[in-house]
Amino acid sequence: MATVYFYEKPGCSNNTRQKKLLAAAGHQVVARNLLTEAWQADRLRTFFGALAVRNWFNYSAPEIKHGEIDPDNLTEQEALVLMLENPLLIRRPLMQVGDRLMAGFDQEAVDNWIGLKEIETNQDLENCPRPLAQPSCGHE
Repeated sequence: MATVYFYEKPGCSNNTRQKKLLAAAGHQVVARNLLTEAWQADRLRTFFGALAVRNWFNYSAPEIKHGEIDPDNLTEQEALVLMLENPLLIRRPLMQVGDRLMAGFDQEAVDNWIGLKEIETNQDLENCPRPLAQPSCGHE
């Protein structure tokens, strides 16, 4: 099985479930703090591959939920500058296996990439389950 470098927001319930799915499939998960990683624009950009800029973002980030940032109207460079200033904007998790990279946790894509033992079809594992008015799970 694979060694997965897993860049997460510590305390995020979805990231915890995602790591459990990876471990259940036999993968070794090496968790890293997405918020304190010393990101450089070129390194961060590689995780997004061919995704449209709008798909680089964590739509649960307060600035996006409150309409302060509109990912549909940003260039790649503008998006990267904002993400380097505020890593909460980055779609989670970022994952690396060898030289292959992925942003987000689309279960089918992860299964096709490295394999999952099971897929939780009844759960959205990418969007924050907490309503905007509810207290954050930390670091927000």
